[in-house]
Amino acid sequence: MELVKMRKNKDTSRITIPHSIKLFTKLKNFIYENKIILTGIVIIIISLFVYHYNPFSLQEVQNITISISILIILLWVTEIIPMPVSSLLPIILFPAFELAKIQDICKNYGDPIIFLFMGGFFLAIAIEKWNLHKRIALSILNFCGYQSNQILLGFMLSTAFISMWLSNTATTLMMYPIASSIISVLSLHNSESRLRPFTISLMLSIAYASNIGGLATIIGTPPNTAFVAFVREQFNIQISFFEWFKICGPIALLLLFILYIIFTKILYPAKFENSDEAKNFLKDEQNALGQWTMGEKRVTAIFILMAGAWIFKDLINSISPFQVNDTSIALFGALLLFSISSCTNESIKKISEQTNTFRKSRLLNWDDTNKLSWGILIMFGGGLSLAKQLEACGILKVIGTFLSSNLTDNIYILIIVVACISIFLSEVMSNIAQVIVLSPIICSVSVAMGASPLILGIPMCLAASCAGMLPMGTPPNAIVYASNKIPLKHMIRSGFVLNIISIIVISIIIFLYFRV
Repeated sequence: MELVKMRKNKDTSRITIPHSIKLFTKLKNFIYENKIILTGIVIIIISLFVYHYNPFSLQEVQNITISISILIILLWVTEIIPMPVSSLLPIILFPAFELAKIQDICKNYGDPIIFLFMGGFFLAIAIEKWNLHKRIALSILNFCGYQSNQILLGFMLSTAFISMWLSNTATTLMMYPIASSIISVLSLHNSESRLRPFTISLMLSIAYASNIGGLATIIGTPPNTAFVAFVREQFNIQISFFEWFKICGPIALLLLFILYIIFTKILYPAKFENSDEAKNFLKDEQNALGQWTMGEKRVTAIFILMAGAWIFKDLINSISPFQVNDTSIALFGALLLFSISSCTNESIKKISEQTNTFRKSRLLNWDDTNKLSWGILIMFGGGLSLAKQLEACGILKVIGTFLSSNLTDNIYILIIVVACISIFLSEVMSNIAQVIVLSPIICSVSVAMGASPLILGIPMCLAASCAGMLPMGTPPNAIVYASNKIPLKHMIRSGFVLNIISIIVISIIIFLYFRV
């Protein structure tokens, strides 16, 4: 009898184990096949949980806004639906919950910054169409050498320097097509797996160097200008161009150096050594381009015209009867690209006789815009809508009030806390709006402690421009993400490292400067 029982138990175990494995396999396959739906359900549950329990003790309008914001941000991070599609949710949800009028929400999708992007993208398409990008890339490669670290350092330094005087958006729009062409040329001579780390690091370095370079000067980025104007009006503190550079220039330079070391030694090490084969390849490619065509010359002239207008915008406005801005310059350049022919008058005449039209001779045709990243324009519109709604419902003020009543009296810890809050908040909010709202609160906390308003105000201001984790953090992040060469997980990882480095460097230098 005992032997029979043992056999039964043995048989049962034989049946039970495979059956459990089979159930586990089915469950795993079900989760894998329905991971998009399940992830969406989890995101909705998290959003509803935040609304129902209201862990931040917010008012009703603020609670709804923060719940919707969490929903949209999680959709952006997980990408279970395309980011441009999830960026349309503010148009649906904010009016549905009577948080804002649909007319006001839709205005954000027509913000001037979006048309600035559009004009810049048109320029990038024209540069690529006329093969100018390849000519520029080959020239840079021949100058810098065929070593990955040299190319990366050259791009970081030049991008940061331009961004000191030019908006970070305009800087990125100028450097992006050149970087793309560098990658295109290198892909002809290197395998995709070997080139991938360099591709990611080069694209990210353009965005991050544009943001970092803007820290060094008062005119480098709008938050700097807004903060300097605030302390002048409220505290009668005059910060000169040189005084700002004396404090923030070393911060920008140190951030660039550390970022370069981390990219080349830790996150994305890549090696392309100089060789005779590579040099001969570059020379052959450059010779194959031949003489400059009329189209290349005219696109180059428009490129220089736009860059010069961006750089000397303030001078133009001071001496001319009309006013220009970054957006109008970009759109005027696009207008020239769609209007100017790529041929001489004689060539146009021949084309007209043969085809009865000379539309195809223009530097840019509307058919060429099929390559434009229209989705990134919608995505940035969604980010602007979210940022303005968070500001309008007073969540920024709630954060500021919390800071003033709950922070420690240790000034160094305060600097770190303020920098942390500012940098991670700017991942999802407009940095200029953030600085405008937080400046009076943060500076008041500093004054109440018997310190200069600058000791907390400057870290808050600088950190607001260092967001690197999400495409919506800053316009340069959005531009390089549109290249489809940077997986979101790499941007989040690299951006998190940049955020931590920025917090440490900004906090230490500001503390030491005011301590001395």
